[in-house]
Amino acid sequence: MQQIFNFLIRNKNNILFLLLLGISLFLTIQSHSFHKSKFISSANFITGGIYDWANNIQTYFHLEDYNKRLVEENKYLRSKLTNIQDTISEENFLDSLSYEGIYQIRTATVINNNYSKTNNYITLNRGENSRIATEQGVITSQGIVGIIDQVSPNYSRVISILNSNSRINAQLKKTNHFGSLVWDGKNPNIVQLVDVPRQAPVKKGDTIITGGRSLIFPQGIPIGNITDFSLDVSESYYTINIRLFNDMTNIGYVYIIENKDKAEVKALENIDD
Repeated sequence: MQQIFNFLIRNKNNILFLLLLGISLFLTIQSHSFHKSKFISSANFITGGIYDWANNIQTYFHLEDYNKRLVEENKYLRSKLTNIQDTISEENFLDSLSYEGIYQIRTATVINNNYSKTNNYITLNRGENSRIATEQGVITSQGIVGIIDQVSPNYSRVISILNSNSRINAQLKKTNHFGSLVWDGKNPNIVQLVDVPRQAPVKKGDTIITGGRSLIFPQGIPIGNITDFSLDVSESYYTINIRLFNDMTNIGYVYIIENKDKAEVKALENIDD
């Protein structure tokens, strides 16, 4: 302890200088928007780089699991393609690889994933330079992950479905009854579908999918299966617990969905506003 005091006494001038320098930099950044924006941009770059480095190590230990997922997805896509070829005559067959639909799909790697908080976020290694923008959906081959809410040139942040502020349109697969997908902040494997009318034929084990009533996710993306459900106090709407197909604690690679017609649809809907 005496050696620590001696060190502080010997270097008191240097320590005082560094303390005053830190205070002056903090005050400069807080009082000037230009300096503040530059500092935040630099901090995001450094943080993103650290996440990227740490993710490279973590990814190595999950390669086998990721490869299994890719094999399953390729099997699914090959099955779908085979079914299309079997049901459509050769002269009318439309090559899905050359078809320009309204959805553009891009890939990204998860470099940071939170799932133990009330409001969880995921960081991806793609940003504006890769044409990633806010309000783009994020999925895996197993199901939905969340929605992009912040972007920088090289990175983007996803508001996870495990976030109390997340609300995503979803529906029962076997009917057109829909509600809002939310999370109660408890189990990272279980989310809730609320505001489903009591007229809906809800059954344990039924599949929940995206409803397609938004401009972010197309209809039909799998979410999970119903584990249990209950009516609210007024007995007008169901609250349904859903076990996710995605393991939100182990996400490596994701697909980012861009709706190329979103701006046009929004402009049309806001004509009278």
